[in-house]
Amino acid sequence: MANIGVYNASKSALIYLTEQLALELSPGVRVNAVAPGVVRTRLAEALWKDHEPRVAAATPLGRIGEPADVAAAIGFLASDASSWMTGEIMVIDGGQRLGDVTSYR
Repeated sequence: MANIGVYNASKSALIYLTEQLALELSPGVRVNAVAPGVVRTRLAEALWKDHEPRVAAATPLGRIGEPADVAAAIGFLASDASSWMTGEIMVIDGGQRLGDVTSYR
């Protein structure tokens, strides 16, 4: 994937920005972020389109994420249910960050 270094650096910057803004804007404003894994979108198509069975099998929950999965996390963060959260990065990836699970199955 072209420019992956720039992409990864920007994600790291957003993590730090989330944490810093949570400190600066508290207690009146909560600042959290969502970090999705491979989700079935046009933007991420290069990551899954030609490899969907392999990507799904390597994911602990056995599937590629859907936009609705990420939307549900955002809905939670926007609700009062997350009123005791700030400065957090909510990873929504079906366990992808844990690594390839095919050797465990």
